[in-house]
Amino acid sequence: MVKGGIPQRIDISQAEERERVLGLLRAVDAAPEERWDLMAILRQFPRPGGTYAKSQLLGAYRILVEEGAIERSVVIERRLRSRPVRTISGVAPVAVLTKPYPCPGECIFCPDQEGAPKSYLDGEPGVLRAIQNAYDPYDQTNVRIKTLETIGHHADKVELLILGGTWSAYPEAYQQRFLLRCFDAMNEEPSTTLAEAQLRNETAPHRNVGMVIETRPDWITPEEIVRLRRQGVTKVQLGVQSLDDRILSLNRRGHTVDDARRAFGLLRLAGLKIVMHWMPNLYGATPESDLADFARIFDDVAIRPDEMKIYPTALLENTELYHLWQQGQYQPYDEETLIDLLVQCKEIVAPYCRINRLMRDIPADYIVAGTKRSNLRQIIQQRMAKQSLACQCVRCREVRGRETVNPDEVALNVLTYATDVTEEQFLQYLTPSGRLAGFLRLSLPKEPRVSIPLPEIRTAAMIRALHVYGPAQGLGERRRGVQHRGLGTRLIEEAVSRSRAAGFDELAVIAAIGTRVYYRDRGFTEGDLYPIRQLAPR
Repeated sequence: MVKGGIPQRIDISQAEERERVLGLLRAVDAAPEERWDLMAILRQFPRPGGTYAKSQLLGAYRILVEEGAIERSVVIERRLRSRPVRTISGVAPVAVLTKPYPCPGECIFCPDQEGAPKSYLDGEPGVLRAIQNAYDPYDQTNVRIKTLETIGHHADKVELLILGGTWSAYPEAYQQRFLLRCFDAMNEEPSTTLAEAQLRNETAPHRNVGMVIETRPDWITPEEIVRLRRQGVTKVQLGVQSLDDRILSLNRRGHTVDDARRAFGLLRLAGLKIVMHWMPNLYGATPESDLADFARIFDDVAIRPDEMKIYPTALLENTELYHLWQQGQYQPYDEETLIDLLVQCKEIVAPYCRINRLMRDIPADYIVAGTKRSNLRQIIQQRMAKQSLACQCVRCREVRGRETVNPDEVALNVLTYATDVTEEQFLQYLTPSGRLAGFLRLSLPKEPRVSIPLPEIRTAAMIRALHVYGPAQGLGERRRGVQHRGLGTRLIEEAVSRSRAAGFDELAVIAAIGTRVYYRDRGFTEGDLYPIRQLAPR
């Protein structure tokens, strides 16, 4: 039994159980799509002691396939997969939390609960999993991978999300040990050093195709950029919260808007993907000021994030904001006001940006006042549909599970926009219905990168992201969907052509550890911290 409550396997060594499961799996495979009903099939094959869980049937199915008792079936695998949205964007997200550690911030809205990292609560799902595993990085990573596989997901392409507050403020020795143990779990074998573990991961059972950390704008320095790259980080979640210095000061964030602008520039020049955290309804804000603040995110050429997490301010006990509320100096937006604000925000989001979240996973009983809806995204989508409005963010345009993609029918579309330090080209493949099948973020620096100590990329164009959508598939598999059918290679070649035309002699890529082999196969040579492809003249 794996930690985390994974159901026990079915004992198919018993003849009666084996025949029942075989019959059930064949019925799952044969059921017409328009009459697909798992519960009806389960009733046809009653089991003493209760019904089977999907994960139990998948486990038995895999054993029977390995034994040759049943043919492999993508229909069975798809129909028995639990929570398909987990890997619908093409990779398996594995979130792990760092242990509680003093935070450099003094934010008035932030909880500081004993036993949980600053700003987190022990009732949040990710924190609960971390506590169950005593914040051990190996156990957290291992259990999450095993859980995903048990419920039918491929986990050989892992995006590792390291949560828990300001990663940059943790001691470097702790960071190194934490990452080493995460890689040990993905590699399924131990290593002595992080460098050794990273090398192993290039061909490991669970390859790290993305690594995400959380930090603050004022902790981003040129030296920190180099350290993050050596650790394998490819994406940074930046707690900006507001682009209004007055609001930042009132909420005691401890950084300024200029700090955020500087951090964005350094991260972008290093090729790192940027996820901006933004919080409406902070102390001192109004719906009108929040909407103006959101518009600045895309109007300010020094900001323009790749992704966003929108976290409406949650009023929690034992925070300074709670005391201000008790004194009548703060009032959470009512639900209708918040929904109206977020609908207006979604209307103006830039199409190169992905809105990952619209609400924190804070349990409703922790929230004193204001909206407690965990399905806020769904409510907003329904409201927009009712008003014939559409969000153009990346997430709302992804193929996901909505249609089967024919790679020969997608069309290239390019969005070009300026930042203060680069020209960004968002290369996207769209289906005939306008859905996003894959994209590449090509970054062309306006000047040599003298502000960061990374000489190997000083004058190179940069691929900051490459993503092909559709349900995650195993490495090398070519099945229903769009992954592993050449779109990634086509996007890279388009980036090569555009970089050469723009006068660049080299094209670098911010590759995660587990994608190094992929880029080597496409003409990139491993440098110190970046794979680089030489661009021969036309």
